[in-house]
Amino acid sequence: MEIKFEYTRKRSDFGRPCNFSDLPGEVTVDIPPDPSLAQEFIPQDPVDFALQHGPVMAVHEMNTERVQVTSRGVNHVEGGWPKHVDPKNTDMTSRYREEVERDEVYTRVILHLGTLMEHCIRQNNAIDIYEEYFAEDEVEEGEEEPPSAKTISVLRDPNLVKRTATHLAWHPDACKELAVAYCSLEFQDSRRDISFDSYIWDLENPYKPELTLMLSSPVVTLEYNSKDWHHLLGGCYNGQIVYWDTRKGGLPMEATPVELSHRDPVYGAIWLPSRTGTECFSASTDGQVLWWDIRKLSQPSERLVLDITREDQLKNALGAISLDFSLSMPTKFLVGTEQGSIINCNRDAKTPPEKIANVFNGHIGAVYAVARSPFYPKVFLSVGDWTARIWSEENLDSSSIMETKYVCHIPYLLDGCWSPVKPAVFFTAKSDGTLDVWDFLFHQKDPSLSLKVSNDPLFSLRPQDNGRIIGCGTKQGTVALLEISSGLCTLRKNEKTLTSTMFEREARREKVLQDKQRELQVRAQLLAKAKKEEQEDPQEVFKQARADFFSTMKAERQRRGETES
Repeated sequence: MEIKFEYTRKRSDFGRPCNFSDLPGEVTVDIPPDPSLAQEFIPQDPVDFALQHGPVMAVHEMNTERVQVTSRGVNHVEGGWPKHVDPKNTDMTSRYREEVERDEVYTRVILHLGTLMEHCIRQNNAIDIYEEYFAEDEVEEGEEEPPSAKTISVLRDPNLVKRTATHLAWHPDACKELAVAYCSLEFQDSRRDISFDSYIWDLENPYKPELTLMLSSPVVTLEYNSKDWHHLLGGCYNGQIVYWDTRKGGLPMEATPVELSHRDPVYGAIWLPSRTGTECFSASTDGQVLWWDIRKLSQPSERLVLDITREDQLKNALGAISLDFSLSMPTKFLVGTEQGSIINCNRDAKTPPEKIANVFNGHIGAVYAVARSPFYPKVFLSVGDWTARIWSEENLDSSSIMETKYVCHIPYLLDGCWSPVKPAVFFTAKSDGTLDVWDFLFHQKDPSLSLKVSNDPLFSLRPQDNGRIIGCGTKQGTVALLEISSGLCTLRKNEKTLTSTMFEREARREKVLQDKQRELQVRAQLLAKAKKEEQEDPQEVFKQARADFFSTMKAERQRRGETES
């Protein structure tokens, strides 16, 4: 029970001035000194006393409206020119340079500054200010903290009808924004009022999307252009390829025509490193890989059918459900298929059948993710069914060189990716909402960290460039941002060398085992053939030998008769 006391007072009584008056002095208390207490005191010199008399202030609290903050930037291209000189006009700039270079003051200033610059360059060459004098004697301070992770933010689908967060894309500029593709992948989803929009989120404001990407068909995949950060590429559920310019709003700039696009959902769309920064390519479950230029999206510039029989027949093509491209190998790309195969393609090949370089088989289900290692381009990761496998392109005829523990039961794996900072660390997402962090340099049978992120299946993963924050998208459209411990995102000494040695050792071991298996197969075939010959009927063997003998004699007589004649 709360006790309250209310009182009222007239407004005129508030703030009335105090009327002071002079009164004669009055002694209220007289305490005579006691010499006997002097021994209990300690003299102190000097003695400071601080006195302050101020009004007692009351504390009041109230809720104010949130300040709306907008980010604005300036793109500084070129400066230092006079107002009458246009920096974009090469004739004016070259003419102005010639005028300045003919000036005597310019020559004297350049000679003076050149002397100072030469002194600084000689000084830098003589003394390395960044030299590590005691790098070999570094001792790790304290024990390494155990692997851990914590949720720092959650981004929720603002729509009432929830959809799957199918793909995540970090902004190339310090990962300050996150583009999330929302799409329901259930066949013929008939729920009413389902939205087709996807969103770009600002991490400083996780409650409201920064930009809404509006389309007539849901987006399955999104990807930022590393050359032009404002361009965003998307692959749609109806097979179209679209792109946005985020400076001009959420409406797409252009889309490919439906009749020349993919026939199935686009599960992979990636920008290509070209001079113009406008080229891209896409892959779909219709079995095609198409190359595009956003300056002309009316038709694809190139086409590849994923027919591993190399007959270039669309009816024999395998459906692509994952796509990977690495800048370290600009002519090659990897395609993960619904049938469990991984196709290594080479765009520079002359004919379409030759573009399918190699096929790796190892999964019994769809390959939901495939990714090249950022440290070793010939090593790549694949995620499908219940395992994550590591492959080497040098072992063309063998199976994967390393793999996670194969347990054929629920939950299964839905996505995976490498750590951008540690060569032996990768992440996998499971259908029970668990994120596993593997470090094969230390543990190969069990994950270094297993974290329950959500009760819903995890469909998408994407770490930041620093490897410390990981975005996890769920089936209900929730994106959880996790911060992992420093031990899982800090490169240790000699870690690259140790990981490279481990991959090379496992590749040699797998090759030896493959050769041994082939030898055993050949030996088994020879034994089976010999056993079959031993089990034949002696009478049949005698008849066959007799027939061979008489046929040989007949041929010899004919030869001698021809010689005599």
